[in-house]
Amino acid sequence: MADKLKRASTTAELRKRNRELSILNEIAQALNREVDLDRALQATLAQVARLLDLQTGWIWLLREGTGESYLAAAQNLPPGLASDPHRMAGSCYCLDTYRKGDLSGAANVNVVACSRLEALVNGTNGLSYHASIPLYAHRKKIGVLNVASPDWRELSPEELRLLYTVGDMLSIAVERARLFARSTLLGAADERNRLAREIHDTLAQGLSAIALQLETADALLEAGASRDKIVPVIAEALSLTRASLEEARRSVLDLRSAPLQGRTLAEALAALADDKRVTEGTLRVPLQVPLQMKVFIKGKSRALPVRVETGLYRVAQEAVTNIIKHADARYATLQLLLLPDRVCLTIEDDGRGFDTSDIREGRYGLIGMNERAKLMGGSLSVQSSPGAGTHLEVVVPIQ
Repeated sequence: MADKLKRASTTAELRKRNRELSILNEIAQALNREVDLDRALQATLAQVARLLDLQTGWIWLLREGTGESYLAAAQNLPPGLASDPHRMAGSCYCLDTYRKGDLSGAANVNVVACSRLEALVNGTNGLSYHASIPLYAHRKKIGVLNVASPDWRELSPEELRLLYTVGDMLSIAVERARLFARSTLLGAADERNRLAREIHDTLAQGLSAIALQLETADALLEAGASRDKIVPVIAEALSLTRASLEEARRSVLDLRSAPLQGRTLAEALAALADDKRVTEGTLRVPLQVPLQMKVFIKGKSRALPVRVETGLYRVAQEAVTNIIKHADARYATLQLLLLPDRVCLTIEDDGRGFDTSDIREGRYGLIGMNERAKLMGGSLSVQSSPGAGTHLEVVVPIQ
């Protein structure tokens, strides 16, 4: 008989532990699924109530930076608190105790009299005590989880440890959600910078060329030039306008459009060098002498990460635009060197050069190229001096 009772007790204990582990697993899964903090907190409260047969719970979180507490989630608040929101604002005994670091007891969980409920005469639903579970992430104070039930009973050491485990998981989820939110903001800032570079590399350059053509046409009109001289300039401005409009439509339809258009980086650079609109200056600025441009590919050809190929192509495109607009060069070379651990893109010209220590404000092309190099994990170097041409090199390490 004694053995039978012992087996029954052991079976009941195993069932209880299996139920607890099952609920803990559901809490962990819910927290892992959710990056939305509100939904994660509500899901946790519901599972904690199920875990320990508790009815009511709420979660306080401390705001980052100020440490101010706020009610982040609640479940089944008694009427006296639910109908009077100001009672759930400000500090209280358990929060003050938590801030002092004085929450103690088994597994750092404490059962305390609720100072908010204590002030109520009616509307408590029989609640007076709650368990306070401190939330920490890497010793940083996150907040407090409170759970309660009208038929309050003393929690066993095992139940307190369970609550501590839940608090630990909840702390990790809160910190992860906050990190995700911060990374989203940083990603938005990076995306704004990327769009600014794309606009400069495409639309702004096209509009500058259109403005130049129209200024030329205006000057010809002022000088009384013949129609035969003015019409081609206006026609070129119209052609550039159409090209810029098409570029704008493409950018709107696909903000992440691939400038290589399915080609390898080597093929895209070769196409850039062979583009008559570039080498003859009709796309950007009319050239006095056609620009002779050559491309050299050295090293073992292989596929590069898409972000690297796109970034290097945009750097080459901007460098060529700068040569056309500013260098007054006759010759230019683009060299792509593929090494096992890095890739190097070098652009050289025999133009007028410039003083690298005296770069005028508004040279967004150089700023954009430097930003692109850094985003690829690489570096940009520019060597130039008046009358001696320009040497530009981007080096990007490859894992």
